[in-house]
Amino acid sequence: MISGGTMHVGMDFPHQFTMLEGENDKGNVLVMEDEKSEDLSNVRQMARGKPPRHHGSGMRHSISTTRLVAAPDLSLDVEVTGCKSSSEENTEFLPIFRSGSCAEKGPKEYMEDEHICIDDLIQHLGSSSNFPFTGAFYGVFDGHGGTDAASFIRNNILRFILEDSHFPTCVAKAITSAFLKADYAFADSSSLDISSGTTALTTLVNGRTMMVANAGDCRAVLGRRGRAVEMSTDQKPNRISERLRIERLGGVVYDGYLNGQLSVSRALGDWHMKGPKGSACPLSAEPELQEINLTEDDEFLIMGCDGLWDVMSNQCAVTMARKELMIHNDPERCSRELVREALKRNSCDNLTVIVVCFSQDPPPRIETPPSRVRRSISAEGLNLLKGVLDS
Repeated sequence: MISGGTMHVGMDFPHQFTMLEGENDKGNVLVMEDEKSEDLSNVRQMARGKPPRHHGSGMRHSISTTRLVAAPDLSLDVEVTGCKSSSEENTEFLPIFRSGSCAEKGPKEYMEDEHICIDDLIQHLGSSSNFPFTGAFYGVFDGHGGTDAASFIRNNILRFILEDSHFPTCVAKAITSAFLKADYAFADSSSLDISSGTTALTTLVNGRTMMVANAGDCRAVLGRRGRAVEMSTDQKPNRISERLRIERLGGVVYDGYLNGQLSVSRALGDWHMKGPKGSACPLSAEPELQEINLTEDDEFLIMGCDGLWDVMSNQCAVTMARKELMIHNDPERCSRELVREALKRNSCDNLTVIVVCFSQDPPPRIETPPSRVRRSISAEGLNLLKGVLDS
C-alpha cells in the first residue's frame, strides 16, 4: 500500500520553455481537537440539530532543466467551484503576498514531499516574460513510491500552465490541461521511475483572483477573519463521488484503497496503475478547481500535505495560525509551529506546510459586538460555530 510524503524548495525557470506533453463534497465538521473549554461545549450543543528508490532530508533550492516533448492538445470541460465572501463584489482590496514554509521528514524513513513558494511571479520569471498580471504561485506535492514524480511535477507544472494555449484567457482550462500534460510528460521520461507517484495541490493568484487546483489529498484552507474556509476537497477512494467514478471505470475500492494499492483516487505518475495515455482510468490526474476573489476579510491560506490534516482539523489549524501571526506576523515561523504541533499529535507522515499571508499587517483582534445578554462563548467559539453551520 502506498501513501504520501515532504521538502523545501525555491526554483528558477529558464526564460525559454520547450513544451513537454507530458465534487466538492463537504464532509468535514470543523472541530478543534484539543479544546476542552466551556466554549467548545457550548458550540457543540448549538451546532448539534515499499521503500522508495530515492530519499533525502536536505533543502533543494534550484530546479533542473528537463527536455520536453510535444503531446496532443487536450480538449477539456472544466468545472470550477467558487467560494465568495460577503463583501467580495464591492472591494478594491489588492493582496500583498508573503509566504513561509516548513518541511520535515517526520517519523518516516524517507522524505518524499516537494513544495514551491513564489510570492512574485513577474520578478521570478524575469523581465522577458509575458506574464500579464501581478501574481503568485504555490504548490505542495506529496510523493509516494519514490521522489521522482514529486520532483518532476514540482519542477515543471508552472511552465506547463504558462505555456498552455488557454493561458491567460481561461486559467481554469490552462491549469487542468497542464496537470494532464505534466502527467503524460512524466510517463515519457526514460530516466525516471514512472511507477512513483505524487499528489499535487497548487495555488495560482493573479491580482486578487485565487485559483486552487487539487489532485489527491493535500489540502488548502483559507483563514477568513478567524474562520476556516476549505478551498479543496480530499480525493479519497471512499469519497462517494470518487468511488462511483472509480467503479464506473472498472476499478475497485478495497479497504479504502484504490484497487487495493493507493490511498488516493487522483494522482500524477503511478503509471503502473494507468492505461494508455489519454484513456480514462480509475486513477485520474485531472484536478478539481476552486476559485475565489480575495477580500480584506481573507487573511491567509494554509496549504499542507495529509500529514498535517490527519491530526488537525481545518478550524484548529486556522485558529492556531491566526494566533501565531498575531504574535509575530511571520508566516515561516507560523508554518514551523503547525508542523511542530502535528508532530506532537503523532503524525505518522512526512509534513509539509505553506502559510501565505495576503497583507503586510498581522491579523487584527476580532471584536465581538456588544450585547445585553451575558455570553459564555469566545470569538474563536463563534467562528467555529459559523464554520459548522456554513458547512
